[in-house]
Amino acid sequence: MLGYIWQYFYSSCLRFWVKWILRLVTGTCELQRICAQCRAGALRTTQIEYSLKSSKSKVLRAALSLKESELEDHLAQIIREKRIKEQKDPTFKLNFRQCLLQINGYNELFEAVEELRKEVFDSDKEEHENMLLKLWDLLMPSAKLESRVTKQWGNIGFQGDDPKTDFRGMGMLGLTNLVFFSETCTDEARQVLSHANHPTLGYSYAIVGINLTEMAYSLMKSGALKPHFYNAVSAKPQMQHFHQFYCYLAYEFDKFWLEEEPESIMEFNRYREKFHDKVKGQLQEPEVTLIMTPVPKK
Repeated sequence: MLGYIWQYFYSSCLRFWVKWILRLVTGTCELQRICAQCRAGALRTTQIEYSLKSSKSKVLRAALSLKESELEDHLAQIIREKRIKEQKDPTFKLNFRQCLLQINGYNELFEAVEELRKEVFDSDKEEHENMLLKLWDLLMPSAKLESRVTKQWGNIGFQGDDPKTDFRGMGMLGLTNLVFFSETCTDEARQVLSHANHPTLGYSYAIVGINLTEMAYSLMKSGALKPHFYNAVSAKPQMQHFHQFYCYLAYEFDKFWLEEEPESIMEFNRYREKFHDKVKGQLQEPEVTLIMTPVPKK
């Protein structure tokens, strides 16, 4: 309770006077001080984001929802409004621009992720069908599908004879993640599949993969993924960076599951939450980057 009262007092009253005094003493605005004192990455960008959100200036707050085409004009507006003398602080514009690219890029990326999630798998669309068949070929190169609807799909962890029903929650985002992992990290994906088919420690590879897509999606939606993206991507994050984070989850969950040795798949939800908490804890580290690092082959 005391912490909340202090935070409210600081943000509503004290913060203004602290900024005003520091401006008088240093001759620089808060944005300049952050860029000068914090190195590139999550520490700098999250502080810039907080400063913009807390500002009473409409121009500064509007910087949190820019399109890339609007960035340069808006950057010039901010420099004018804050009376920043570029010749005295030649690195500010470049550093601040990088922060704005990361902040707005994260928002744009989430919109693209959301759009892909809402796209329903449609058997009548050749593109969708080809992607599903590609997943099979990547994971099971030596086995040919007997037909489009077959119990064989269970070999890669789908629940029924037709995988389309399993994509309802995450739409095409779930399938795209599965294919990306299998295509860019083929050896690791096949290794994970072999673990998933273990007689005692096995789990449904595809279903768990779709579940991990939901985890990645919810972490991005909540903003918990910002430190990772701000550290891992120096400019505007792209869809491939979201897929790469999914690869990290798929690979690390498999290791986690085998290390924990659950008694049965019926305990999946408990261990899923435990893994989720572990990842959320990692994402609270200011210098976090969650990149898949396969164990070298002996």
